[in-house]
Amino acid sequence: MTQTETPAAQPAALERTNWKLFINGEQVDASGGATFETYNPATNQVLAQVAQAGKEDVDRAVAAARAAFEGGKWPRTSAARRGNLLNKVAEIMRKRSDEIARLEVMNNGKAISQAKAELTQAIEDFEFYAGAATKIMGQTIPVPGTFFNYTVREPLGVCAQIVPWNYPIMMAAWKLAPALAAGNTVILKPASATPLTALLLGEICAEAGLPPGVVNVLPGPGAEIGAYLAEHPGVDKIAFTGETTTGRDIMRRAAATLKRVTLELGGKSPNIVFEDADLESAVNGSLFAIYYSAGQSCEARSRLFIHESLYDRFVEMFVAKAARLKVGNPLDETTQIGSLISRKQWDTVHSYVELGKREGAEVLVGGGRPQGAGLDQGNYYLPTALGNVDNRMRVAQEEIFGPVVTMGRFSKEAEAIKLANDVVYGLAGTLWTKDVGRAIRVAGAIKSGVVTINTPYTAFPGLPFGGYKQSGFGRELSMETLNLYTELKSVLIYTGERPVNPFGL
Repeated sequence: MTQTETPAAQPAALERTNWKLFINGEQVDASGGATFETYNPATNQVLAQVAQAGKEDVDRAVAAARAAFEGGKWPRTSAARRGNLLNKVAEIMRKRSDEIARLEVMNNGKAISQAKAELTQAIEDFEFYAGAATKIMGQTIPVPGTFFNYTVREPLGVCAQIVPWNYPIMMAAWKLAPALAAGNTVILKPASATPLTALLLGEICAEAGLPPGVVNVLPGPGAEIGAYLAEHPGVDKIAFTGETTTGRDIMRRAAATLKRVTLELGGKSPNIVFEDADLESAVNGSLFAIYYSAGQSCEARSRLFIHESLYDRFVEMFVAKAARLKVGNPLDETTQIGSLISRKQWDTVHSYVELGKREGAEVLVGGGRPQGAGLDQGNYYLPTALGNVDNRMRVAQEEIFGPVVTMGRFSKEAEAIKLANDVVYGLAGTLWTKDVGRAIRVAGAIKSGVVTINTPYTAFPGLPFGGYKQSGFGRELSMETLNLYTELKSVLIYTGERPVNPFGL
Protein backbone atom coordinates (compact mmCIF):
# COMPACT_ATOMS: atom_id res chain seq x y z
CA MET A 1 0.00 0.00 0.00
CA THR A 2 1.34 3.42 -0.90
CA GLN A 3 2.48 5.35 2.11
CA THR A 4 1.82 9.04 2.37
CA GLU A 5 2.99 11.74 4.69
CA THR A 6 2.10 15.37 5.01
CA PRO A 7 4.61 18.13 4.23
CA ALA A 8 4.66 19.08 7.92
CA ALA A 9 6.09 15.67 8.79
CA GLN A 10 9.14 16.24 6.61
CA PRO A 11 12.44 17.74 7.78
CA ALA A 12 13.64 21.03 6.30
CA ALA A 13 14.22 20.79 2.58
CA LEU A 14 18.01 21.12 2.84
CA GLU A 15 18.13 18.14 5.21
CA ARG A 16 15.87 15.82 3.27
CA THR A 17 17.52 12.87 1.58
CA ASN A 18 14.32 11.20 0.39
CA TRP A 19 11.74 12.93 -1.78
CA LYS A 20 8.41 11.56 -2.92
CA LEU A 21 6.02 12.32 -5.75
CA PHE A 22 3.44 15.03 -5.10
CA ILE A 23 -0.03 13.91 -6.18
CA ASN A 24 -3.42 15.20 -5.06
CA GLY A 25 -1.92 17.30 -2.28
CA GLU A 26 0.12 14.46 -0.76
CA GLN A 27 3.67 13.17 -0.89
CA VAL A 28 3.44 9.59 -2.13
CA ASP A 29 5.75 6.79 -3.19
CA ALA A 30 5.88 5.77 -6.83
CA SER A 31 3.39 3.00 -7.56
CA GLY A 32 6.16 0.55 -8.33
CA GLY A 33 8.38 1.79 -5.53
CA ALA A 34 11.09 2.92 -7.96
CA THR A 35 13.54 5.64 -6.95
CA PHE A 36 16.54 7.34 -8.53
CA GLU A 37 19.50 9.33 -7.27
CA THR A 38 19.93 13.03 -7.89
CA TYR A 39 23.37 14.59 -7.61
CA ASN A 40 25.17 17.76 -6.63
CA PRO A 41 26.92 18.72 -9.90
CA ALA A 42 29.61 20.66 -8.05
CA THR A 43 30.81 17.49 -6.30
CA ASN A 44 29.12 14.65 -8.21
CA GLN A 45 28.01 13.31 -4.82
CA VAL A 46 24.52 11.88 -4.29
CA LEU A 47 22.21 14.55 -2.92
CA ALA A 48 18.98 12.62 -2.44
CA GLN A 49 16.85 9.64 -3.39
CA VAL A 50 13.77 10.65 -5.37
CA ALA A 51 10.64 8.66 -6.16
CA GLN A 52 10.56 7.81 -9.86
CA ALA A 53 7.14 8.15 -11.45
CA GLY A 54 5.92 5.63 -13.97
CA LYS A 55 2.89 5.49 -16.24
CA GLU A 56 0.61 4.36 -13.40
CA ASP A 57 1.63 7.46 -11.46
CA VAL A 58 0.88 9.64 -14.48
CA ASP A 59 -2.60 8.11 -14.55
CA ARG A 60 -3.02 8.88 -10.84
CA ALA A 61 -1.91 12.47 -11.29
CA VAL A 62 -4.09 13.00 -14.35
CA ALA A 63 -7.08 11.59 -12.48
CA ALA A 64 -6.41 13.91 -9.54
CA ALA A 65 -5.97 16.93 -11.80
CA ARG A 66 -9.10 16.02 -13.81
CA ALA A 67 -11.17 15.63 -10.66
CA ALA A 68 -9.91 18.96 -9.32
CA PHE A 69 -10.83 20.61 -12.60
CA GLU A 70 -14.17 19.03 -13.44
CA GLY A 71 -15.55 18.31 -10.00
CA GLY A 72 -13.55 20.67 -7.85
CA LYS A 73 -13.86 24.35 -7.08
CA TRP A 74 -10.67 25.64 -8.69
CA PRO A 75 -11.95 26.62 -12.16
CA ARG A 76 -14.99 28.24 -10.53
CA THR A 77 -12.97 30.02 -7.88
CA SER A 78 -13.15 33.75 -8.45
CA ALA A 79 -10.23 35.30 -10.29
CA ALA A 80 -9.57 37.53 -7.30
CA ARG A 81 -9.36 34.53 -4.99
CA ARG A 82 -7.01 32.70 -7.37
CA GLY A 83 -4.86 35.81 -7.43
CA ASN A 84 -4.78 35.95 -3.65
CA LEU A 85 -3.62 32.34 -3.47
CA LEU A 86 -0.86 32.96 -6.03
CA ASN A 87 0.28 35.91 -3.94
CA LYS A 88 0.34 33.57 -0.95
CA VAL A 89 2.60 31.18 -2.89
CA ALA A 90 4.92 34.11 -3.61
CA GLU A 91 4.87 35.15 0.04
CA ILE A 92 5.90 31.69 1.25
CA MET A 93 8.61 31.49 -1.40
CA ARG A 94 10.00 34.84 -0.29
CA LYS A 95 10.04 33.77 3.37
CA ARG A 96 11.88 30.57 2.42
CA SER A 97 14.04 32.14 -0.27
CA ASP A 98 17.40 31.33 1.31
CA GLU A 99 16.45 27.68 1.72
CA ILE A 100 15.06 27.42 -1.83
CA ALA A 101 18.07 29.15 -3.39
CA ARG A 102 20.54 26.89 -1.60
CA LEU A 103 18.57 23.80 -2.59
CA GLU A 104 18.59 25.00 -6.20
CA VAL A 105 22.36 25.46 -6.12
CA MET A 106 22.96 22.07 -4.53
CA ASN A 107 20.87 20.31 -7.18
CA ASN A 108 21.80 22.45 -10.20
CA GLY A 109 25.35 23.67 -9.61
CA LYS A 110 24.87 27.28 -10.64
CA ALA A 111 26.36 30.20 -8.75
CA ILE A 112 24.20 31.14 -5.78
CA SER A 113 24.08 34.80 -6.82
CA GLN A 114 22.40 33.68 -10.03
CA ALA A 115 20.09 31.24 -8.26
CA LYS A 116 18.93 34.05 -5.98
CA ALA A 117 18.24 36.31 -8.96
CA GLU A 118 16.24 33.58 -10.69
CA LEU A 119 14.29 32.83 -7.52
CA THR A 120 13.44 36.52 -7.23
CA GLN A 121 12.03 36.43 -10.74
CA ALA A 122 10.11 33.23 -9.96
CA ILE A 123 8.49 34.99 -7.02
CA GLU A 124 7.71 38.02 -9.17
CA ASP A 125 6.18 35.73 -11.80
CA PHE A 126 3.63 34.49 -9.27
CA GLU A 127 2.94 38.07 -8.22
CA PHE A 128 2.56 39.20 -11.84
CA TYR A 129 0.04 36.48 -12.65
CA ALA A 130 -1.73 37.00 -9.33
CA GLY A 131 -2.56 40.47 -10.63
CA ALA A 132 -3.23 39.18 -14.13
CA ALA A 133 -5.86 36.68 -12.96
CA THR A 134 -8.49 39.44 -12.81
CA LYS A 135 -7.47 40.76 -16.25
CA ILE A 136 -8.60 37.72 -18.24
CA MET A 137 -11.41 39.36 -20.19
CA GLY A 138 -13.70 38.87 -23.14
CA GLN A 139 -15.28 41.34 -25.56
CA THR A 140 -18.60 42.43 -26.93
CA ILE A 141 -18.65 42.35 -30.72
CA PRO A 142 -21.09 44.27 -32.94
CA VAL A 143 -23.47 41.86 -34.67
CA PRO A 144 -26.41 42.43 -37.06
CA GLY A 145 -29.98 43.17 -36.10
CA THR A 146 -31.52 41.83 -32.96
CA PHE A 147 -28.53 39.89 -31.69
CA PHE A 148 -26.02 40.38 -28.92
CA ASN A 149 -22.61 38.74 -28.74
CA TYR A 150 -19.99 38.44 -26.05
CA THR A 151 -16.86 36.35 -25.65
CA VAL A 152 -15.38 34.76 -22.55
CA ARG A 153 -12.07 33.06 -21.87
CA GLU A 154 -12.33 29.77 -20.04
CA PRO A 155 -9.56 27.56 -18.62
CA LEU A 156 -8.35 24.75 -20.87
CA GLY A 157 -8.36 21.97 -18.30
CA VAL A 158 -5.50 19.67 -17.31
CA CYS A 159 -2.12 21.04 -18.37
CA ALA A 160 1.09 19.00 -18.41
CA GLN A 161 4.22 21.11 -18.08
CA ILE A 162 7.73 19.79 -18.68
CA VAL A 163 10.56 22.01 -17.45
CA PRO A 164 14.34 21.77 -18.01
CA TRP A 165 17.27 21.42 -15.66
CA ASN A 166 18.98 24.74 -16.42
CA TYR A 167 16.43 26.99 -14.64
CA PRO A 168 14.44 24.58 -12.45
CA ILE A 169 12.56 26.92 -10.10
CA MET A 170 12.23 29.82 -12.54
CA MET A 171 10.91 27.69 -15.40
CA ALA A 172 8.46 26.01 -13.04
CA ALA A 173 7.14 29.45 -12.07
CA TRP A 174 7.00 30.58 -15.72
CA LYS A 175 4.67 27.69 -16.45
CA LEU A 176 2.73 27.15 -13.25
CA ALA A 177 1.73 30.74 -12.53
CA PRO A 178 -0.17 31.57 -15.76
CA ALA A 179 -1.83 28.15 -15.91
CA LEU A 180 -3.10 28.53 -12.34
CA ALA A 181 -4.12 32.15 -12.82
CA ALA A 182 -6.35 31.05 -15.69
CA GLY A 183 -8.00 28.34 -13.59
CA ASN A 184 -6.31 25.22 -14.93
CA THR A 185 -4.97 22.24 -13.03
CA VAL A 186 -1.39 21.16 -13.59
CA ILE A 187 0.94 18.18 -13.73
CA LEU A 188 4.50 19.49 -13.52
CA LYS A 189 7.32 17.23 -14.68
CA PRO A 190 10.73 18.54 -13.64
CA ALA A 191 13.93 17.37 -15.27
CA SER A 192 15.28 14.19 -13.71
CA ALA A 193 18.57 15.95 -12.95
CA THR A 194 16.90 18.74 -10.94
CA PRO A 195 13.61 17.65 -9.35
CA LEU A 196 13.95 19.00 -5.82
CA THR A 197 12.83 22.64 -6.01
CA ALA A 198 9.86 21.69 -8.21
CA LEU A 199 8.73 19.17 -5.60
CA LEU A 200 9.18 21.79 -2.91
CA LEU A 201 7.15 24.26 -4.97
CA GLY A 202 4.30 21.76 -5.19
CA GLU A 203 4.28 21.52 -1.42
CA ILE A 204 4.35 25.31 -1.11
CA CYS A 205 1.30 25.56 -3.38
CA ALA A 206 -0.57 23.22 -1.04
CA GLU A 207 0.62 25.18 1.99
CA ALA A 208 -0.69 28.36 0.37
CA GLY A 209 -4.16 26.84 0.16
CA LEU A 210 -4.46 25.53 -3.42
CA PRO A 211 -6.88 22.58 -3.36
CA PRO A 212 -5.62 18.99 -3.69
CA GLY A 213 -5.10 17.93 -7.29
CA VAL A 214 -4.59 21.44 -8.63
CA VAL A 215 -0.78 21.07 -8.64
CA ASN A 216 0.89 17.68 -9.02
CA VAL A 217 4.64 17.10 -9.45
CA LEU A 218 6.04 13.97 -11.10
CA PRO A 219 9.81 13.49 -11.32
CA GLY A 220 10.86 10.71 -13.64
CA PRO A 221 12.36 9.91 -17.04
CA GLY A 222 11.14 12.14 -19.83
CA ALA A 223 11.38 9.35 -22.38
CA GLU A 224 8.73 7.45 -20.43
CA ILE A 225 6.47 9.78 -18.49
CA GLY A 226 7.06 12.92 -20.57
CA ALA A 227 6.11 11.00 -23.68
CA TYR A 228 3.13 9.44 -21.91
CA LEU A 229 1.87 12.84 -20.78
CA ALA A 230 2.11 14.10 -24.36
CA GLU A 231 -0.07 11.21 -25.54
CA HIS A 232 -2.43 11.00 -22.57
CA PRO A 233 -6.09 11.55 -23.50
CA GLY A 234 -6.75 13.10 -20.08
CA VAL A 235 -4.31 15.96 -20.73
CA ASP A 236 -5.62 19.03 -22.57
CA LYS A 237 -2.38 20.95 -23.07
CA ILE A 238 1.32 20.31 -22.94
CA ALA A 239 3.95 23.00 -22.47
CA PHE A 240 7.59 22.05 -22.91
CA THR A 241 10.89 23.85 -22.53
CA GLY A 242 13.93 21.95 -23.74
CA GLU A 243 15.87 20.91 -26.77
CA THR A 244 14.39 20.94 -30.26
CA THR A 245 14.52 17.21 -31.03
CA THR A 246 12.37 16.42 -28.00
CA GLY A 247 10.02 19.26 -28.93
CA ARG A 248 9.39 17.67 -32.31
CA ASP A 249 8.63 14.33 -30.66
CA ILE A 250 6.18 15.98 -28.26
CA MET A 251 4.36 17.62 -31.18
CA ARG A 252 3.99 14.26 -32.90
CA ARG A 253 2.66 12.58 -29.78
CA ALA A 254 0.29 15.42 -28.90
CA ALA A 255 -1.16 15.40 -32.40
CA ALA A 256 -3.08 12.19 -31.77
CA THR A 257 -5.40 13.99 -29.34
CA LEU A 258 -4.99 17.49 -30.81
CA LYS A 259 -3.62 18.86 -27.56
CA ARG A 260 -2.76 22.50 -27.29
CA VAL A 261 1.04 22.74 -27.43
CA THR A 262 3.55 25.40 -26.39
CA LEU A 263 7.21 24.82 -27.16
CA GLU A 264 10.20 26.88 -26.03
CA LEU A 265 13.19 25.15 -27.60
CA GLY A 266 16.85 25.57 -28.45
CA GLY A 267 18.78 28.57 -29.59
CA LYS A 268 22.00 29.72 -31.19
CA SER A 269 21.51 33.40 -30.60
CA PRO A 270 23.58 36.17 -32.22
CA ASN A 271 25.30 39.07 -30.52
CA ILE A 272 26.27 41.90 -32.92
CA VAL A 273 28.79 44.59 -31.99
CA PHE A 274 28.78 47.54 -34.39
CA GLU A 275 31.70 49.90 -34.87
CA ASP A 276 30.05 52.70 -32.87
CA ALA A 277 29.27 50.56 -29.82
CA ASP A 278 30.33 51.57 -26.35
CA LEU A 279 33.22 49.12 -26.17
CA GLU A 280 33.27 48.67 -22.38
CA SER A 281 29.52 48.04 -22.18
CA ALA A 282 29.57 45.73 -25.19
CA VAL A 283 32.36 43.59 -23.73
CA ASN A 284 30.83 43.42 -20.26
CA GLY A 285 27.35 42.71 -21.59
CA SER A 286 28.61 40.09 -24.02
CA LEU A 287 30.42 38.24 -21.24
CA PHE A 288 27.16 38.04 -19.28
CA ALA A 289 25.14 37.08 -22.36
CA ILE A 290 27.12 33.89 -22.87
CA TYR A 291 28.63 32.96 -19.52
CA TYR A 292 25.61 33.51 -17.26
CA SER A 293 24.50 30.13 -15.88
CA ALA A 294 27.73 28.66 -17.30
CA GLY A 295 26.31 29.09 -20.79
CA GLN A 296 23.56 26.56 -20.08
CA SER A 297 20.81 28.83 -21.29
CA CYS A 298 18.58 28.53 -24.34
CA GLU A 299 18.91 32.24 -25.14
CA ALA A 300 22.69 32.44 -24.54
CA ARG A 301 24.15 34.79 -27.13
CA SER A 302 26.71 32.22 -28.24
CA ARG A 303 27.63 33.72 -31.64
CA LEU A 304 29.51 37.02 -31.46
CA PHE A 305 29.74 39.05 -34.66
CA ILE A 306 32.11 42.00 -34.29
CA HIS A 307 32.70 44.78 -36.80
CA GLU A 308 36.08 44.31 -38.42
CA SER A 309 37.29 47.75 -37.28
CA LEU A 310 36.64 46.79 -33.65
CA TYR A 311 37.45 43.08 -33.71
CA ASP A 312 41.00 43.08 -32.34
CA ARG A 313 40.31 45.54 -29.51
CA PHE A 314 37.06 43.83 -28.55
CA VAL A 315 38.63 40.37 -28.51
CA GLU A 316 41.57 41.55 -26.42
CA MET A 317 39.30 43.06 -23.78
CA PHE A 318 36.83 40.16 -23.85
CA VAL A 319 39.50 37.48 -23.45
CA ALA A 320 41.22 39.35 -20.62
CA LYS A 321 37.96 39.72 -18.68
CA ALA A 322 36.78 36.16 -19.40
CA ALA A 323 40.03 34.87 -17.90
CA ARG A 324 39.27 36.78 -14.68
CA LEU A 325 35.80 35.34 -14.14
CA LYS A 326 35.71 33.27 -10.97
CA VAL A 327 34.83 29.63 -11.52
CA GLY A 328 34.26 27.68 -8.33
CA ASN A 329 32.09 26.62 -5.43
CA PRO A 330 28.53 27.58 -6.37
CA LEU A 331 27.64 28.35 -2.74
CA ASP A 332 30.37 31.01 -2.56
CA GLU A 333 28.74 34.42 -3.05
CA THR A 334 31.77 35.60 -5.03
CA THR A 335 31.57 32.77 -7.59
CA GLN A 336 30.52 33.93 -11.06
CA ILE A 337 30.54 30.61 -12.93
CA GLY A 338 29.33 27.44 -11.26
CA SER A 339 29.48 23.89 -12.58
CA LEU A 340 27.86 22.28 -15.57
CA ILE A 341 24.94 20.01 -14.78
CA SER A 342 26.70 16.65 -15.28
CA ARG A 343 29.80 14.84 -16.47
CA LYS A 344 27.94 13.99 -19.65
CA GLN A 345 27.33 17.68 -20.34
CA TRP A 346 30.98 18.47 -19.59
CA ASP A 347 32.01 15.88 -22.16
CA THR A 348 29.58 17.32 -24.70
CA VAL A 349 30.88 20.87 -24.24
CA HIS A 350 34.51 19.79 -24.44
CA SER A 351 33.86 17.71 -27.55
CA TYR A 352 32.51 20.82 -29.29
CA VAL A 353 35.60 22.81 -28.33
CA GLU A 354 37.78 20.07 -29.79
CA LEU A 355 35.58 20.01 -32.89
CA GLY A 356 36.00 23.76 -33.27
CA LYS A 357 39.76 23.37 -33.21
CA ARG A 358 39.56 20.71 -35.92
CA GLU A 359 37.32 23.01 -37.96
CA GLY A 360 39.97 25.73 -37.82
CA ALA A 361 38.81 27.89 -34.92
CA GLU A 362 41.33 29.23 -32.41
CA VAL A 363 40.84 28.78 -28.66
CA LEU A 364 41.39 32.31 -27.36
CA VAL A 365 40.64 31.59 -23.71
CA GLY A 366 39.50 28.60 -21.66
CA GLY A 367 38.99 25.30 -23.39
CA GLY A 368 39.09 22.92 -20.47
CA ARG A 369 38.80 22.29 -16.76
CA PRO A 370 39.90 24.99 -14.29
CA GLN A 371 42.66 24.29 -11.81
CA GLY A 372 42.10 24.64 -8.10
CA ALA A 373 41.32 22.84 -4.88
CA GLY A 374 38.06 20.91 -5.05
CA LEU A 375 37.35 21.76 -8.69
CA ASP A 376 38.51 18.40 -10.04
CA GLN A 377 35.52 16.61 -8.49
CA GLY A 378 32.86 18.79 -10.07
CA ASN A 379 31.69 19.47 -13.62
CA TYR A 380 33.46 22.80 -14.02
CA TYR A 381 34.39 24.25 -17.41
CA LEU A 382 36.34 27.42 -18.06
CA PRO A 383 34.70 30.33 -19.90
CA THR A 384 35.80 29.68 -23.47
CA ALA A 385 36.02 31.77 -26.63
CA LEU A 386 36.69 30.44 -30.12
CA GLY A 387 38.12 33.04 -32.50
CA ASN A 388 38.06 33.43 -36.28
CA VAL A 389 34.98 31.25 -36.60
CA ASP A 390 33.20 30.87 -39.91
CA ASN A 391 29.42 30.78 -39.52
CA ARG A 392 29.27 27.54 -41.52
CA MET A 393 31.24 25.63 -38.88
CA ARG A 394 29.27 23.22 -36.72
CA VAL A 395 30.33 25.10 -33.58
CA ALA A 396 28.57 28.15 -35.04
CA GLN A 397 25.43 26.26 -36.05
CA GLU A 398 24.78 23.72 -33.29
CA GLU A 399 23.73 24.46 -29.73
CA ILE A 400 26.64 23.70 -27.40
CA PHE A 401 24.84 24.60 -24.16
CA GLY A 402 27.95 25.51 -22.24
CA PRO A 403 30.29 28.47 -21.64
CA VAL A 404 31.56 28.62 -25.21
CA VAL A 405 31.20 31.61 -27.55
CA THR A 406 32.23 31.78 -31.20
CA MET A 407 33.65 35.01 -32.61
CA GLY A 408 33.65 36.25 -36.18
CA ARG A 409 34.00 39.49 -38.16
CA PHE A 410 31.62 41.44 -40.36
CA SER A 411 31.99 44.60 -42.42
CA LYS A 412 28.48 45.79 -43.38
CA GLU A 413 25.15 46.00 -41.57
CA ALA A 414 23.48 43.75 -44.13
CA GLU A 415 26.20 41.14 -43.65
CA ALA A 416 25.66 41.18 -39.88
CA ILE A 417 21.93 40.63 -40.33
CA LYS A 418 22.52 37.77 -42.77
CA LEU A 419 24.95 36.07 -40.40
CA ALA A 420 22.61 36.56 -37.44
CA ASN A 421 19.73 34.87 -39.26
CA ASP A 422 21.80 32.07 -40.79
CA VAL A 423 20.80 29.35 -38.31
CA VAL A 424 17.70 27.19 -37.84
CA TYR A 425 16.99 28.87 -34.49
CA GLY A 426 15.42 32.20 -33.63
CA LEU A 427 15.10 32.65 -29.89
CA ALA A 428 17.05 35.80 -28.98
CA GLY A 429 19.50 38.34 -30.30
CA THR A 430 21.47 41.29 -28.96
CA LEU A 431 23.07 44.27 -30.69
CA TRP A 432 25.33 47.07 -29.54
CA THR A 433 25.19 50.47 -31.24
CA LYS A 434 24.65 54.16 -30.46
CA ASP A 435 22.75 54.68 -33.73
CA VAL A 436 19.02 54.59 -32.91
CA GLY A 437 17.98 54.18 -36.52
CA ARG A 438 20.33 51.25 -37.01
CA ALA A 439 19.17 49.68 -33.76
CA ILE A 440 15.54 49.73 -34.90
CA ARG A 441 16.39 48.52 -38.43
CA VAL A 442 18.46 45.59 -37.24
CA ALA A 443 16.05 44.64 -34.45
CA GLY A 444 13.31 44.46 -37.06
CA ALA A 445 15.42 42.34 -39.39
CA ILE A 446 16.60 39.73 -36.88
CA LYS A 447 14.34 36.68 -36.97
CA SER A 448 13.98 35.96 -33.27
CA GLY A 449 11.36 36.30 -30.58
CA VAL A 450 13.50 38.52 -28.35
CA VAL A 451 15.92 41.27 -29.41
CA THR A 452 17.80 43.39 -26.89
CA ILE A 453 19.68 46.59 -27.63
CA ASN A 454 22.68 47.64 -25.54
CA THR A 455 21.77 45.19 -22.78
CA PRO A 456 22.24 41.44 -22.28
CA TYR A 457 19.03 40.99 -20.27
CA THR A 458 16.18 39.21 -22.04
CA ALA A 459 13.39 38.40 -19.59
CA PHE A 460 11.32 40.26 -17.02
CA PRO A 461 7.78 39.41 -15.85
CA GLY A 462 5.39 40.87 -18.40
CA LEU A 463 7.74 40.70 -21.40
CA PRO A 464 6.86 38.00 -23.97
CA PHE A 465 9.55 35.31 -24.25
CA GLY A 466 9.62 32.71 -27.02
CA GLY A 467 11.06 31.82 -30.38
CA TYR A 468 10.85 31.91 -34.15
CA LYS A 469 11.76 29.03 -36.46
CA GLN A 470 13.01 25.89 -34.70
CA SER A 471 13.17 27.70 -31.37
CA GLY A 472 9.49 26.89 -30.96
CA PHE A 473 6.23 28.79 -30.69
CA GLY A 474 4.04 30.39 -28.07
CA ARG A 475 5.11 32.99 -25.55
CA GLU A 476 5.96 32.71 -21.86
CA LEU A 477 6.04 35.25 -19.06
CA SER A 478 3.51 37.77 -20.42
CA MET A 479 -0.18 38.58 -20.65
CA GLU A 480 -0.17 36.83 -24.05
CA THR A 481 0.63 33.59 -22.20
CA LEU A 482 -2.84 33.59 -20.66
CA ASN A 483 -4.34 33.17 -24.13
CA LEU A 484 -2.40 29.90 -24.41
CA TYR A 485 -4.04 28.59 -21.22
CA THR A 486 -7.61 29.56 -22.10
CA GLU A 487 -10.25 28.73 -24.68
CA LEU A 488 -12.14 31.59 -26.31
CA LYS A 489 -15.91 31.04 -26.30
CA SER A 490 -18.33 33.13 -28.35
CA VAL A 491 -21.88 33.51 -27.02
CA LEU A 492 -24.58 34.77 -29.42
CA ILE A 493 -27.96 35.83 -28.04
CA TYR A 494 -31.17 36.63 -29.93
CA THR A 495 -32.81 39.69 -28.38
CA GLY A 496 -35.75 40.26 -30.72
CA GLU A 497 -39.42 40.37 -29.70
CA ARG A 498 -40.72 38.08 -32.44
CA PRO A 499 -40.29 34.28 -32.14
CA VAL A 500 -37.38 32.82 -34.06
CA ASN A 501 -38.62 31.29 -37.32
CA PRO A 502 -35.75 30.90 -39.82
CA PHE A 503 -37.75 28.75 -42.30
CA GLY A 504 -40.84 30.98 -42.14
CA LEU A 505 -43.07 28.07 -41.14
